[in-house]
Amino acid sequence: MKTTIGRTLVLAALGAGLSTQATAAAADGDVHAGRAKMYEHLEPNSLEDATPPKTLLAELKKPNIAPSRIWKVLEHGEKIECLGCIPYVKKLLYSPEGKNREIGAWWLRRRVFGVFGPGEVYSQVVKVLENGSETEERRAYAADAVGEFLNPSGVRYVARAAVLDPSARVRKSAVKALQRLNHEGPGLELGAALSDADAEVRLTALKAAGSINVFSSVDRVVALLGDESADVRKRAAETLGAMRVGDAVVGLVALAGSGEESDDVRAAALWALGQIGDSAGLPAVEAQLRSPSAIVRSAAVIARRRL
Repeated sequence: MKTTIGRTLVLAALGAGLSTQATAAAADGDVHAGRAKMYEHLEPNSLEDATPPKTLLAELKKPNIAPSRIWKVLEHGEKIECLGCIPYVKKLLYSPEGKNREIGAWWLRRRVFGVFGPGEVYSQVVKVLENGSETEERRAYAADAVGEFLNPSGVRYVARAAVLDPSARVRKSAVKALQRLNHEGPGLELGAALSDADAEVRLTALKAAGSINVFSSVDRVVALLGDESADVRKRAAETLGAMRVGDAVVGLVALAGSGEESDDVRAAALWALGQIGDSAGLPAVEAQLRSPSAIVRSAAVIARRRL
């Protein structure tokens, strides 16, 4: 009983001490204020002390700080409450260095207060994405950030950019953001991106289509088996094979035939036929066992084992 009472008194004293420290810090304008309250359910010695708020802020203010250093200080400061750091981390979202943008968004999405409120970082990034007077570079980076924030409300913004932005670079980033958010868009914009005029956007959309949990525009993937780009045809075949789309067998059989100039594409079509496992594809697979191309023959041998 005495031990329990003693432990209770110690914890109460710790809590009171932390609360007093937080109040005093707030009065002094310390950016660390409130951290003790936020993590009051943790033991005091478990709080992140590797990068105190003042140190974090001082590091972020340094010019030309190396990406590796930025990662170190932000990772060590994952739990730190530093409102004064937010404007400096926000700048990382538009850094030419991709790693800086990634760690910046990672750190910011842990700051619910001061980041996702009206007029704060999230809203500002959305405005950049939708502002046609911004450079395509900044709009593309903004799309990346919306995806990395992992906020479901961002789906509608990147979905719109994926089909309406005049820049292929921005559309590609918006499609990647849809993949990051695990969503095909409220109006099936990811499927629409499969018909984009830019081959890179189509390739990115194919990758996203095969990655998200729910994708409704499989017919658009099948249509890409006849795309003008060999890279797109190959990716479409691989995507259909991974999805095991039975309705794609006829198109894959055609793609695996001698009419296809690219050995890589024919091999991908054969692989897909093997993945789908429909015996209707067996004649096409066996016909390629005598192909002059080693990669095609190898793919045919593997596919035949599955059929």
